[in-house]
Amino acid sequence: MTHVENELSSQPECWARAAEQATAHGAALPAPGERVAIVGCGTSLFMAQSAAALREQSGQGETDAFAASEFPHGRTYDRVVALTRSGTTTEVLELLGRLRGRTRTTAVTADPHTPVMESADDIVVLGFADERSVVQTRFATTALTLLRAHLGLHTDAVVADARTALETPLPEGLVDCTQFTFLGRGWTVGLANEAGLKMREASLAWTEAYPAMEYRHGPISISTRSTATWMLGEAPEGLAGQVRATGALWVAGTLDPLAELVRAQRLAVAVAAARGLNPDQPRHLTRSVILSGTPAH
Repeated sequence: MTHVENELSSQPECWARAAEQATAHGAALPAPGERVAIVGCGTSLFMAQSAAALREQSGQGETDAFAASEFPHGRTYDRVVALTRSGTTTEVLELLGRLRGRTRTTAVTADPHTPVMESADDIVVLGFADERSVVQTRFATTALTLLRAHLGLHTDAVVADARTALETPLPEGLVDCTQFTFLGRGWTVGLANEAGLKMREASLAWTEAYPAMEYRHGPISISTRSTATWMLGEAPEGLAGQVRATGALWVAGTLDPLAELVRAQRLAVAVAAARGLNPDQPRHLTRSVILSGTPAH
């Protein structure tokens, strides 16, 4: 079993543990009414997008999401939350350094022995969700689960759905597709973005991701018999029929959207195996992006 397979299979237990710890970490996480920005890079950016949408939808305050390198320094926030598995990513550390003394910051990380521990005002360490793999799975979803639980939006049913996602066979013919499109709405747009990234990283697959209502505005033109279109969450009325009419395989998201992401992770591994690729050795990638010549603190 690859590191990726081992780590993605442990997600139900990691999510349950994160939910149990949410109250203990409450003081380090955004309070209701705070104006908040959530930042990250790569997978963490997409989790930030989902978390920001969830927080706004729940009425707890204005919340934006940015790539750490694109943070708008002209805006004022009560708190900036940085998601960083490694705690060493250059863009995140540079941003936290610029914000020090101006804006309260929180870092959610997996490794307590990295520079981010000295860079943020508040720290949440999810060491039990750390990973050996380059391709992120369980840390990202565990961090999002922590934030969902902090917002009061996590239930035991989510963990049960994650177990179902691990045990249920993937739809027949899905692995044989040559192009994959992931769709989301609201907070699941970030999950769709992440599903596409997993496919690109692990299996070098042609993947795209869109807000579901935008799919009709051009992207559906690429759909054909070798396309799989996967909806994370509830689909807009009529979209499934339109996709099927193109000859594409429609995959309905019947589980909690975060559990659907687990299924997409499994698909990435399965496609990699079918193509003779090792998902633990993604092309051109490293576990953390540390830019040469840039201070790591």
